[in-house]
Amino acid sequence: MGDGDLSFSNALHQHLKPSLLVASTFDDAATIEYKYQDNALSTLKANKVTVLNSFDVTKPHCWQNLNVNLHSFDVVIFQFPLVPAFVGREAFENNTQQTSMNVFNRALLHQFIKYANEYALNPNGPMLCYITSKDVKPYREWNIEGSLNAHLNAEYLGQMPFDISRFAGYKIRNVDRDKHVKDTSGITYVFSPKQHSELSCHLTLPHYLTPNHCPLCRVGPYMATEDENKHLNAKKHQQMLRLEHDWQQWLNAFYA
Repeated sequence: MGDGDLSFSNALHQHLKPSLLVASTFDDAATIEYKYQDNALSTLKANKVTVLNSFDVTKPHCWQNLNVNLHSFDVVIFQFPLVPAFVGREAFENNTQQTSMNVFNRALLHQFIKYANEYALNPNGPMLCYITSKDVKPYREWNIEGSLNAHLNAEYLGQMPFDISRFAGYKIRNVDRDKHVKDTSGITYVFSPKQHSELSCHLTLPHYLTPNHCPLCRVGPYMATEDENKHLNAKKHQQMLRLEHDWQQWLNAFYA
């Protein structure tokens, strides 16, 4: 999903050769050709790989465009997702008066998991959702392993490092322009309504999800109650609480 220049899908096709692969892009075909001088659109089509352009993961009708491939997939993948920037200060201010970019991005990922399970994943298969993201701001403030999947049947199973060297030719792109993104190490977060004993040995649960830690701020263990209280009253923690409050408001409105 959302494979900007389609280089990840092309790498999957070339090196893993799945029996069924469908790639999607948020941009239309003309924009891809214009934005990314080096793209794999024509290559995938020449190899008879289905490419769905103008695919918005937050819109159910886009998922329904899978047509004969509805409920046909073992895994649905979203690589380094990020909501495109609003063009101009006025557009940014108008769109973030009531909802922050933090919430926009959480909502994007939440709906990705929701609709992937409703429309794409085969209920007789492993039903895996992979989200690969960076362990830096602002991505680490989305609480992907925490409350992202609230109201959903898909559970957070754990995470694993993303090894880009296994996908020759894959270039992490800027979502808004023809520019490579700095190769910051990625983490793949795994969600599924099913438990997977074979996969679990490859997954880890971060230490900050264990007791005596703050999962929002990823700190701990606390050495004493005084340390915990100091952290809970700190500016950083209060900021994370506000982000979490805003997210809960979005969830309440979405599921009202």
